[in-house]
Amino acid sequence: MTKTNIAKFCALTAGILSLPVASYAGKDMKAPKEIIEKCKESCITGDLGVNIVSQYFSRGVLYENQGSILQPYADLYFKLYEGEGFLNKVSLNLGWWSSFHSNHDTGFGKSTGTTRSWYETDYTFGLTFTMAKNWNVTPSYIIFASPNDAFATAQAINVKVAYDDTDLLGAFALHPYVQALAELENKVGTGPDEGFYFEFGVAPSVPLGPVTLTFPLTLGIGTSDFYVNEKGGNESYGFFSAGAIATYPLAFVPECYGSWSLNAGYTWLTLGQGSDYIYSKTQGGTIRSNSDNEHIFQGGIIVAF
Repeated sequence: MTKTNIAKFCALTAGILSLPVASYAGKDMKAPKEIIEKCKESCITGDLGVNIVSQYFSRGVLYENQGSILQPYADLYFKLYEGEGFLNKVSLNLGWWSSFHSNHDTGFGKSTGTTRSWYETDYTFGLTFTMAKNWNVTPSYIIFASPNDAFATAQAINVKVAYDDTDLLGAFALHPYVQALAELENKVGTGPDEGFYFEFGVAPSVPLGPVTLTFPLTLGIGTSDFYVNEKGGNESYGFFSAGAIATYPLAFVPECYGSWSLNAGYTWLTLGQGSDYIYSKTQGGTIRSNSDNEHIFQGGIIVAF
């Protein structure tokens, strides 16, 4: 039931219960006890979906570019607090994300795990604090695991700060954010030791009829050996990406099944020396050249509720 329908239902219920009590044989019937429950929106929301991508890059690091790559995900958000002060809302976030690869390739050979196609699965546990209405601060604990034993399980702490500038710029809002990730155990970067990763981005969007176009821009940098070059030297610059994503809502799906939409997009990725050599021929790999530029195509479906 949507927020609009909930409001209509509450108004109708209140109107019915406030009608005069009917009489029977000249005697007033005993008025039923009026119980009007306050209608509330659900305290649990979420989304689930799946994307098909031509290449799997994460934080500028290549993990697969051969065969079919399927990436399903699901998120749940539990509202813990809502108020009118400086702290407006607190929610608990639980996330799951996976990547399935048809080629079972990890760059330098085949994986030996029993679930050969299941390359990666990530678990996220976090809290989101909404402050001053437009600021969201989200600290999260993330586990990066590989069911097919392609890499050792890694753990990290991530903190994201996002600002909703819709009130300032309206349709031209940039939705800027910054996030920092600290590796706690094992690596998600290319260096030999646990390091720190920083990401800066914007994602302006433009509605064109039923289609919404989003243009994400992302810069990733690292410190303390998060990225290293092919000679083992520390690198700061990881990557820069620019993309375009079109989202089309499936309005024919009844609202009681959630909000369904399709998406398709393209991302141009330019890599720094801390990641451009990974799985390249100069490193002994076979699945990519030593090019700084990559092109990623994607398409998928999402259900929000």
